[in-house]
Amino acid sequence: MPTALTTLAEDERLFRDSVYEFADRDVRPHVRHMDEEAKIPRHLIDALFELGVMGIEVPETFGGAGGTFFHAVLAVEALSRVDPSIGVLVDVQNTLVINALLRWGHDEQKRTYLTRLASGTVGAYALSEAGSGSDAFALTTKARLRDDAASARQVGDGEFVLDGRKLWITNGNEADIFIVFANVNPEAGYRGITAFLVERGFPGFTVGRKEDKLGIRASSTCELLFEDCRVPRGNVLGEIGKGYKVAIETLNEGRIGIGAQMIGLAQAALDHAVRYTKERRQFGKPIADFQGVQFQLARAATEIEAARLMVYNAARLRETGEPFVTEAAMCKLLSSEVAERTASLAVNLFGGYGFVKDYPVEKLYRDAKIGQIYEGTSNLQLQTIAKHLLS
Repeated sequence: MPTALTTLAEDERLFRDSVYEFADRDVRPHVRHMDEEAKIPRHLIDALFELGVMGIEVPETFGGAGGTFFHAVLAVEALSRVDPSIGVLVDVQNTLVINALLRWGHDEQKRTYLTRLASGTVGAYALSEAGSGSDAFALTTKARLRDDAASARQVGDGEFVLDGRKLWITNGNEADIFIVFANVNPEAGYRGITAFLVERGFPGFTVGRKEDKLGIRASSTCELLFEDCRVPRGNVLGEIGKGYKVAIETLNEGRIGIGAQMIGLAQAALDHAVRYTKERRQFGKPIADFQGVQFQLARAATEIEAARLMVYNAARLRETGEPFVTEAAMCKLLSSEVAERTASLAVNLFGGYGFVKDYPVEKLYRDAKIGQIYEGTSNLQLQTIAKHLLS
């Protein structure tokens, strides 16, 4: 284990650098086009699988990279320095979908789904609904057990039927495997929530409208529709009625991934600002020579380093089995705020050029806003932190 949080082990450093080199070489030329078209080309998704970053923690026996949670965090950060949309595609695949399967999947589910997720299949995590965003357990999607003779012959002990609608589902357009949360016993409240593994081809399941968004536009955000969607009972992930535990614990880990996305974005904005202020001349010299500009850059660099330390600390705690929930909330809260401030500063320092699409900081400014909203709003992070302080 490194003696300092930002001192990486040799394998971690090489991994981070190789991911960034890939993103700089293969992703950067497509960033503007992806933003305009609101789509990630399939050839880039295939390249991510070939690189090994779509199955980082999947054991090698299932075709994965056999890496660590910290490797996943480094990959999301490195990719987000080039395009946060690519960063969140990889983040959801690893910190939500794959981690949920690793922790709660039974042996057959792991063999079937981890193998696919490591070898070319994109996954998505479907919790949010129109009336259950911050109040995640107010979901109305229902699951009932269908136990007639026909279904019993097909799956042995019946199958579940899902009805409802999900919103704001990242990777919805690209995914073929979805972790879907539905309530098998609404009278029991959150204790009826159950997680299901749903495949795109299951009868009664449709991927609906794709949202037209402010930022991270290449990352798809879709609605999912379930109308008598038949799911084999063997596709229950974890225990029936314990889906709330799957959701809470997975999202706690996922927040560290969003922290990594935000520090990658912030670093990109600072890098652009530093380069531009060295080139842009006013009053006979580069604007980087003015103390007012220097102080703003110095403050931004300090905030990014603080946020990176918090993200890495939360990731290390999670990896070593220590309590990390409060630290995960802190790192997401700070990193998302730092990303927005740094992107805003970059726009300011670019002046009029920062306000047009010909320069990269306009996009980063749009991309940054989502960090304070998804996988738990900033107010929810504050609530988690306060609860720990006052307990």
